[in-house]
Amino acid sequence: MSKIRVGVIFGGASSEYEVSLKSACSILANLDNGKYDVIKIGITRKGQWLRYYGEIERIEDDTWYLEDSCNQILISPNKMDSEIIEIKNDIFIRRKVDIIFPVLHGKNGEDGSIQGIFEVAGIPYVGCNVVSSSICMDKDYAHKIVDKEGFRVPKNLVINSEVDTEKISEFLMNMDFPIYVKPANEGSSIGITKASNKDESFTGIGEAFKYDNKVVLEENIDGFEVGCAVIGNDDLIVGTVDEIEFSGWLFDYKEKYTLIHSKIHLPARIDRALTEKIKKTAIGIYRALGCTGLARVDMFLDKNNNIIFNEVNTMPGFTTGSRFPNMLLHSGMKYKDMLDKLIELGLERKQ
Repeated sequence: MSKIRVGVIFGGASSEYEVSLKSACSILANLDNGKYDVIKIGITRKGQWLRYYGEIERIEDDTWYLEDSCNQILISPNKMDSEIIEIKNDIFIRRKVDIIFPVLHGKNGEDGSIQGIFEVAGIPYVGCNVVSSSICMDKDYAHKIVDKEGFRVPKNLVINSEVDTEKISEFLMNMDFPIYVKPANEGSSIGITKASNKDESFTGIGEAFKYDNKVVLEENIDGFEVGCAVIGNDDLIVGTVDEIEFSGWLFDYKEKYTLIHSKIHLPARIDRALTEKIKKTAIGIYRALGCTGLARVDMFLDKNNNIIFNEVNTMPGFTTGSRFPNMLLHSGMKYKDMLDKLIELGLERKQ
């Protein structure tokens, strides 16, 4: 039986470049070499696509692109090809690829843009499709759809490129502080401010606009965050529910990856009935947003045990210490089996 040729893409012109490198290293280390012929494709911070032949360690320390063996690579837009094209010494080397595993986080990776490239090229890929990826990335659109489907979302105000100070002031008058100010399209809590008054709210709006042209002001939920790892297209697998215990001021990018003031409880410290309710809600949100392949559904649990939607990550962190794989590991699914399943689901959806 011939091996499945998998193109693993890492890096990317994204603020979450470093996270992608870490996730990709774990995936590359765990893909079964007996099943897969792996092609490593790196995207630099500036957006250059390169075929990488070196060791995983050079991806981890971000020196991979300095390898002399790196060559420019293209995706053939011809649907009949399903090929990547490597340019070496002005010679075009064409290689068939069975599926792409885009281990990319944030903009240009989770927002539907790169998924669109694969759709045009007719190449199967791991993860959510163009529409669900772009919707899940946009906190405004995701909340509107989830709310329409009957799930509770935080009170919020969306600001586009023109700032209406009167409208913002009116919203703030009816809110209890603190509130969160977020770029609508970013991940890993980048550009988020937790504001304790009106002045800090407007400062946060200015900060968020550095990352996106749409900003969301959102109520603070008095409670804690829980998450569900979901895998599947039609038949879904849901991992163990986890819980974030946080004692600091803002669960920002640094805190997410250092856990200085935080602790992840796996399983969450809740009873079985509430756990099942959270899983059911996660499945409902996953389906409402059209997710396929995989996603991590994040929710808040308030002091009255109400479940409130937070966000969906369509390509969550994938290191062996990340929340998504750990939730599935705890439920009895091995890391290698996760990768096999995700590749199987990507190929299945194409068929």
